[in-house]
Amino acid sequence: MAESQDNENKRGFKIFATKRLIIGVILAAAALWLLGSLMGMFEKTESKPPTAASLTQPERGHGTAVGEAEKTPPTPAGSEGTHAESAAPSESHSTQPATGAHPAPATEHPQAQPETISEQKPAAHTTPQKPAEETGHAKPATAAPSAEAVSRPKKGVQFVDSVIKPMEYELTERWWGWRPNDLIEFTDNVNNFQRGVLEVTRRAVVVLMERLSRTGSTDALNDHLNNAVNWFMIEETRYWFPSAETKYKECLEELRVYEKQLARGQATFFTRADNLIPLLASFADLLGSCEENLVKHTEKDGSEVSFFKADDYFYYAQGVASSMATVLEAIHEDFLITLETRHGTESLHHAIVSCQLAAGLSPLIVTDSKLDGILANHRANMAAPISHARFFLEVLVKTLST
Repeated sequence: MAESQDNENKRGFKIFATKRLIIGVILAAAALWLLGSLMGMFEKTESKPPTAASLTQPERGHGTAVGEAEKTPPTPAGSEGTHAESAAPSESHSTQPATGAHPAPATEHPQAQPETISEQKPAAHTTPQKPAEETGHAKPATAAPSAEAVSRPKKGVQFVDSVIKPMEYELTERWWGWRPNDLIEFTDNVNNFQRGVLEVTRRAVVVLMERLSRTGSTDALNDHLNNAVNWFMIEETRYWFPSAETKYKECLEELRVYEKQLARGQATFFTRADNLIPLLASFADLLGSCEENLVKHTEKDGSEVSFFKADDYFYYAQGVASSMATVLEAIHEDFLITLETRHGTESLHHAIVSCQLAAGLSPLIVTDSKLDGILANHRANMAAPISHARFFLEVLVKTLST
């Protein structure tokens, strides 16, 4: 009797312990999931990658200063008599920083008196032009370029740098690095943001290899850009053999090599309208896909968009907008002459502002309420600037095509 009672107590204890163990495991898993969600919620407010505006001039349309410096003609080398007659104007002109030549002050020519001028005037017509050492003037052919013209980077350098910067930030500067291929996903907001950045980078590198770096379809591909395109196509969730972040970092190194080639004049970058149109059209298509995911109410299988998918769509579109704004700002710099010739700067400006507005949205929690509800519908709030950016890029494509 006592033995059967003991057996019954043991069975009761095992059932009791098993239930408590199962409940403990479930609670621990739920706590980990909740902790990961909270971490992702607060990490989404991290600083965004640097934009091209912080890497270049602070104002738009700032090619004017350089353009004015280029339009200023260098001071021609002339005779001593001519220089003596215009000694005062030369002194005031030499104080300007963006001139092509730097004439010497009039005090270097004490012989330029009226009687000396009358004696030397006939010789000025019968003898060749005096050398620069005697007149103190630089020859027009060897005039030194202005400081702004010297510091201005080669065409394409800013564009390539703007393609590199967003992915470089996500791979090396963001805390916890690249996350879509983590075995256990403690966050999902940052993961989807990084997927959006990756998609913009992929499209930009493909067009860079196929169109912007080549004169036509018969021109050879740049080997470094070809490697970058191939390695960027590795799936972002690949954990190893090879891992996604390893190959993506190698892609950035290949792009850096091409950037250095551009700076040294060993590679080509073409700023024609027909080279730029494919990139803008590809960006417009990507924004159109984001817009559809932001405004739809049902998935393809007919089910409603869940709360968890709503924030996935939101942060993916935000990653696209953030990275695209950086690239579009560089396009404004490197393709400025082409855009001004075709009257496309205004459309590009509106597209950049719309992308920046989308990238700046930072809700504490993404809610997907009804459009006329009390709570916000953050998908709809993101869809508005995304739609505007897509519209203005399509307008810019049509403008450049005519």
